[in-house]
Amino acid sequence: MTTAPLDADNLLADLIKQAKAAGADAADGLVAEGISLSLSRRLGKSEGVERAEGRDLGLRVIIGKRQAIVSASDFSPAAMKELVSRAVAMAKAVPEDKFCGIADPDQIAQSYPDLDTCDTHEPSPADMDAAAAAAEDAARAVKGVTNSEGAEAGWSLSRVHLAISNGFSGSYGVSRHSLSVSVLAGEGTGMETDYDFATGISASDLKDPAALGRNAGERAVKKLNPRKAKTAQVPVVFDPRISGGLVGSLAGAVNGASIARGTSFLKDSMGKPVFAKGISIIDDPLRQRGLRSKPFDGEGFATSKRVVIDDGVLQTWFLDLSTGRQLGLPSTGNAARGTGSPPSPSPTNLYLAAGTLPPKELIADIKQGFYVTQLMGMGTNLITGDYSRGASGFWIENGEIAYPVSEVTVAGNLRDMFLNLTPANDLEFRYGTDAPTLRIDGMTVAGA
Repeated sequence: MTTAPLDADNLLADLIKQAKAAGADAADGLVAEGISLSLSRRLGKSEGVERAEGRDLGLRVIIGKRQAIVSASDFSPAAMKELVSRAVAMAKAVPEDKFCGIADPDQIAQSYPDLDTCDTHEPSPADMDAAAAAAEDAARAVKGVTNSEGAEAGWSLSRVHLAISNGFSGSYGVSRHSLSVSVLAGEGTGMETDYDFATGISASDLKDPAALGRNAGERAVKKLNPRKAKTAQVPVVFDPRISGGLVGSLAGAVNGASIARGTSFLKDSMGKPVFAKGISIIDDPLRQRGLRSKPFDGEGFATSKRVVIDDGVLQTWFLDLSTGRQLGLPSTGNAARGTGSPPSPSPTNLYLAAGTLPPKELIADIKQGFYVTQLMGMGTNLITGDYSRGASGFWIENGEIAYPVSEVTVAGNLRDMFLNLTPANDLEFRYGTDAPTLRIDGMTVAGA
């Protein structure tokens, strides 16, 4: 994948052997190789093409209950020898971590599936330019669009190699094709901006560029002449483009690291109703062509589909080995890692399952409410569950979208929000953490 061929499997095996010979009780190594290509256009003209290739390596050594991680991008024999020496020296000097360690040999994945996450075909700059041009031209053609922030097409291909002294060795590849466009509507101080984008494993997974551009342009025009909203307690409806953020808040609250530290508002909620009855939230690392699919985790465990919320009830935490040991539980196979950091728990393809009502029916009985299309700021406190975000979108009157609204705040507490949440039937897998249109009754909208 990079300029000089690399035998990552043998390199890692040799590093682990060297580390053990130098005094390590256990070791693991990760190699990440990647190529990326991006092309941008603005106002009908190409603004350039960028291509990058790189590879990094991280070595973790464990001596007793001490661990150290050293990373490098120099793969020469001398650099690898120095890497091992530094990692072992550091592991002897750092404080003990009684929860660190690797999996037992009988816990690691013995085989793993092909999840079709890697399309090795590299698109030509000409094809990428044509897609970006079609998207921006379609967006600029929408009546009311007055300027463009540009369109960008991207592609990347990466490969992950993991080896552990317990006998695990595995690798998998991931590709990404992407297309985005952002335009402005209106004039002067009354201008509004919006965007659309698509991401997939292969170019065939992407939305038609012209359709993507038109959607971006129409979204921007619909936001013109926004009004202020009066402060009220009303139903709030989250557009699918931002509704996944609520699922992400749940993921943070049930992350094993937060539970072990006692810093989650859900720390005592295992086996209890957290959402309304009928709500399911699922983490599926084995979905074919999923944006975050992976056949094994960062510690060599086989991954598996897990129901996080079943009929509203919390069923599991996200755990790696360390957080599992702190809580007296086995790993859930959710360890993620980079070349310069130890494993930590993280979700994969996480989604809130679709409901039964179309979005139009979900809002049909709302006399006064707020349909949110954009959120600003980081106003989520996972210790208390308090939620407060700047927002813009559209006011709902008598079950219909009435007019654009900006400069408001939506607020509540995640405990109450989760229990008063109703999903629509329009789930699409676009982000890695996904949800359909969501309605939450009883939130506070703070405006004028």
